[in-house]
Amino acid sequence: MAHIVVTAMPFAGHVRPMTALAAALLARGHRVDAYTGARYADAFAELGCEIIPWREAQDFDEHRLSETFPETDRPGVRGMLAMLRDVFIGTAMGQVADLRAANSRERFDVLVGDVMTVGAGIAAEMLNKPWVTVSLVPLTLPSRDLPPVGFALQPPTGWLDRVRDRVLRAAMPVASAPIERAYRSVREQLDLGPGLPFAEALYSPQLVIATGSPSLEYPRSDLPETVRFVGRLEPAQKPFATPLWVETLIDEPRPVVFVTQGTLDTDPRELLLPTLEGLADLPVRVVGTTSGRRVGHGYPSNARLADFLQYPSILPHAAVGVTNGGWGGVLAMLEQGLPLVVAGGAHDKPEIAARVAWAGAGLDLRTGHPTPARVAAAVRLLLREPAYRERAALIGDELRGLGGATRAAELVEQFTCHSGLHLLPPSALPPSQVPAPASPSTPATPPSPPTPSSAFTQEVRQLSDTTHSAT
Repeated sequence: MAHIVVTAMPFAGHVRPMTALAAALLARGHRVDAYTGARYADAFAELGCEIIPWREAQDFDEHRLSETFPETDRPGVRGMLAMLRDVFIGTAMGQVADLRAANSRERFDVLVGDVMTVGAGIAAEMLNKPWVTVSLVPLTLPSRDLPPVGFALQPPTGWLDRVRDRVLRAAMPVASAPIERAYRSVREQLDLGPGLPFAEALYSPQLVIATGSPSLEYPRSDLPETVRFVGRLEPAQKPFATPLWVETLIDEPRPVVFVTQGTLDTDPRELLLPTLEGLADLPVRVVGTTSGRRVGHGYPSNARLADFLQYPSILPHAAVGVTNGGWGGVLAMLEQGLPLVVAGGAHDKPEIAARVAWAGAGLDLRTGHPTPARVAAAVRLLLREPAYRERAALIGDELRGLGGATRAAELVEQFTCHSGLHLLPPSALPPSQVPAPASPSTPATPPSPPTPSSAFTQEVRQLSDTTHSAT
């Protein structure tokens, strides 16, 4: 068995899937240490992981991010660039110091890094360790076949699009110069060469475990063979108090529309309140989560709100999902076959919204602050047109068949064995990490991704355009 270090940036949307992978690795008999911020250390410790704390790396609270990194509060592209520069690259030096110190105390075998833990890849390089990247967001690897990431553009469909993409790719070195300078500065301070461009350096050249599925990935001829899709990484959930009214949804005669803003961008004025207003007069039942934010008591009579709801309690009852585009929530809803209305406004969410629309599983509202009328038009369209639900169901089948955390752990284990490492005997594990014998399992075989016909693709585009003008 191997001594594996799992890293996770201290965001809920990064920690949850990495705890699922950590638990699956523990179940297979490996020693797992976890490197994350103080807020989420217990989530790994409860599994039986030893914790490597953020000491040299600047820790932070994701819900008060601007208190530690003020420029991340800027709107639009400036805020996104500040997030990359200050949070992900800016903490990398400290991450490297923490991981090197952990290895000097007790050598580990493999680094399994959340893709945005920039210091993990650098530490693996300096320590000469095998390195696995876990992509917890859609792949951002540059491609000669696609527009650059950051513009929320879908793949080209004609020569004009291809010209557009060539121009954008040519302009990217200038646009990304501040990020490249910040990344090179980290490497220079560590006496390393310039390395690969930042967008490529995030990914291990050895193994990339990608959440999502081939049907949600844009077609590209240069996708590395090291990329393996595993669907959704979902940790085991503790018992959770569910409102009694949730049980009545099984008898609800109206379609249930579920709306969530996830765990990070939770201002209800952005999506939750416009959705409640827009759907107030429609013959639907609206169920929403507030993430603990106050929304008052004057919401419409067809709505029910809760601070938090576990997906298994609500998604089987829902007909449509409305989301701001967090990848974890999008995958959870698509796994249940829900067509989606996506209002992605910040960070990677516009890119995710574009992928959902391109895949035919929903509509991209192309804004993080939609009007009530636009949300209502999109929901009516998804309820009326069965093509969206059919496509979402196909993607859901694919996601469930990719194996999730179990398959991801198998891939890490196979990679570890192929790396020729000297693995630890069970007697070397702390008592809390000696697992019970596991029953053998067969690696999941991903299904062939469903491919929509050109007529279907054209229909989806036409339907999407309808919502952009329905205000």
